[in-house]
Amino acid sequence: MTHGQEKYDIVIVGAGPVGILLSLCMSRWGYKVKHIDNRPVPTATGRADGIQPRSTEILRNLGLKRQIMAYKPAKVYDVAFWDPLPEGKGINRTGSWPSCPRFIDTRYPFTTLVHQGKIERVFIDEIEKAGTRIERPWTIIAFKNDGVDKNYPVQVSLKSIDTNVIETVRTKYLFSGEGARSFVREQLGIKIHHKDPISYVWGVMDGVVRTNFPDIETKCTIHSDAGSIMVIPREDNMVRLYVQIASSSDPDFNPRKTATAEEVQETAKKILKPYTLEWDRVEWYSVYPIGQGISERYTLDERIFMGGDACHTHSPKAGQGMNTAFHDALNMAWKLHAVESGLADRSILSTYESERKDIAERLLNFDNKYAALFSKRRPTAGEVGSASHTQAAAGGEEDEFVKTFKSSCEFTSGYGVAYKPNVFNWSPSHPAQSPLFNIPDVRLTPGRAFTPTTVTRLADANFVHLEQEIPANGAFRIFIFAGKQANTKKAITDFGANLEKERSFLSSYRRIDEISFFEHHLPHSKLFSICLIYAAQKNEVDVEAIPQILRDYHHHIYADDVPDVRVPLAKFAAHEKLGFDPEKGGVVVTRPDSHVACTVQLVEGSGTVDALNAYFNSFSTKPLGQDQQSRLVTDLRPQDTEEQPYFYTFKVQCTSCREVHPNWVSFNRFEQHEIPGSRGEANFVWKCRLCQKTHSASIVNGPHAYEGNEKRKGSKVIEIDCRGLEFTEFKPDGEWEAKGIESSTPFTGIDLSEGEWYDYDEKAGEEVSIKEISWEVGRG
Repeated sequence: MTHGQEKYDIVIVGAGPVGILLSLCMSRWGYKVKHIDNRPVPTATGRADGIQPRSTEILRNLGLKRQIMAYKPAKVYDVAFWDPLPEGKGINRTGSWPSCPRFIDTRYPFTTLVHQGKIERVFIDEIEKAGTRIERPWTIIAFKNDGVDKNYPVQVSLKSIDTNVIETVRTKYLFSGEGARSFVREQLGIKIHHKDPISYVWGVMDGVVRTNFPDIETKCTIHSDAGSIMVIPREDNMVRLYVQIASSSDPDFNPRKTATAEEVQETAKKILKPYTLEWDRVEWYSVYPIGQGISERYTLDERIFMGGDACHTHSPKAGQGMNTAFHDALNMAWKLHAVESGLADRSILSTYESERKDIAERLLNFDNKYAALFSKRRPTAGEVGSASHTQAAAGGEEDEFVKTFKSSCEFTSGYGVAYKPNVFNWSPSHPAQSPLFNIPDVRLTPGRAFTPTTVTRLADANFVHLEQEIPANGAFRIFIFAGKQANTKKAITDFGANLEKERSFLSSYRRIDEISFFEHHLPHSKLFSICLIYAAQKNEVDVEAIPQILRDYHHHIYADDVPDVRVPLAKFAAHEKLGFDPEKGGVVVTRPDSHVACTVQLVEGSGTVDALNAYFNSFSTKPLGQDQQSRLVTDLRPQDTEEQPYFYTFKVQCTSCREVHPNWVSFNRFEQHEIPGSRGEANFVWKCRLCQKTHSASIVNGPHAYEGNEKRKGSKVIEIDCRGLEFTEFKPDGEWEAKGIESSTPFTGIDLSEGEWYDYDEKAGEEVSIKEISWEVGRG
């Protein structure tokens, strides 16, 4: 039986971690979601259970942390290592260190351990509140991107496992969160490459135990002559034991090797000797093989995507499966939202694969490096303490252990996610034209998560976590660190005035619905949210002096007056911690997933908003900012004097044989050359290589200045008298000059070879630019 074709914004297959987070975001943000899972009920036992610190931060931003913590999960602050004693005398603890050392700036310096089924239930409840129901047990049986409907180009066929009913729907996007045995990946012909040639078979058991082993309530790795175990404490007095029962390095390795629960229990007892271990209750038990692998592609067409275990598999030792899946889902969600809301061009969807695949590869590579380091020798307590608390000495080098330890802690905590420069992450290496980007002393790295800071919200005098003030709503976040109000009053006034301009990023994407006074986060646009932080005590901020467009964010105005232990001597801790000068301030843009996008200087005039317009314009579907060819400059002309002549560069064509010379030719208006067979001279004398005729040209008028108020009308630069040749194309090599329209500030050394130029007019306090410039060679 086949039903009619319903249309959806997205079809999600699989209700594991990646599927449920993506479904929640898309449902909350107003999209029509079809979500299926092939299991009749949510996870009842087993599967992932560790939430890393950065994932906890994401869950809080989604408003789910409190519900998950209501399960009273175990919290692991330390990792202990146990190794065999000589002569088979058992095991002893050889090391212990924090799972999230002090150099990682987080509010959650622990791993939260709770059963995946309980995490899923929290998500499912919220998904249903947002209007989506996960349909079970359904499976996907076919799909194709046929483009029959250009708005819903993907056809998906789904089948009820219980009734065999087949439903065919159309969707804009299909997302596979099916796990390691992904039907979608298999049908696309995408392979998994295994990074680690060694694969393992693990026995995993959840239950309640009675033992005198002293570290049963903390995470620990145990190596003994009888084998290896990883201990993970759980909620409700439970513990999870990972027991490695086979490795491909074993002479008789069999990837299908299995073991009974009793055999795994006996192995665990032998490994823990001389300590005792008895089981009161076994909640769940499984044996499964696993190797570390990564998918060749995450998408082939930016319509059908994959994430989570469908793209990457991890050793349980890393504890990264569910956490990496959360990052995949959030990355996918906000980019789909950016496209479907009309903000971003569809080309940005390619960054989902480039960003997330790179992180997965780095995770798998780090695990091998970390294991190799510790296989040589166990570090001393002093080394661990040093690595946990100290930074590299200025100009000095950290030793290999310290660097690897820090890298591993960053990765396992989730704060090692650092996206490379691209259209969203404008690092100093990005070719941004405005000099206002990337404030030198600011300690925020584009591509990394925004650093936690605490400030006072003026609306209610509450101490708040700034990084959590804007919930996960799909919007970009603009944090204006406004410094001292007396110093930056004009800059903030100008910022507000320029936001009001018709083609600013904010005005171009204004809400069309009626705005409620109680809309705290998105009063003007559903795509941008703004926070304003002053370097002042809360009673010192003059709210009436703030432009109305910024005052509309009345719950987003803050005083930087809360101390921070990481900068104990700072008067304005948030400014100093992040590197913003309280005298000048600055702006940081973060992506909807809280990763830093760019930093911009806060200046008087239009420069700051111009820079933000340039950032958003790089992927916007609408042209943002000014569209003049020469913005706020005039009298553009070549720098052309007899002492330093300008060389005009052209392609030349012979009018006798119509041969176009392949090379560029250059000449200036001051040099004269003899014309063979004539008494005359010309600035340019040329012999056609095909017909062997000699031709000439001379500049007879110019150069003329291009005035800024001419805009797109065009203006003559020079006039040339051509004899026997024509110039067909001009290239603006060499230096040009101009001056500010209002300030008359001179600008020299202007390079137009790339088709655009940007600078900053200190006198006017505004960015100036020349762009969208074109050249034409015509007949007089």
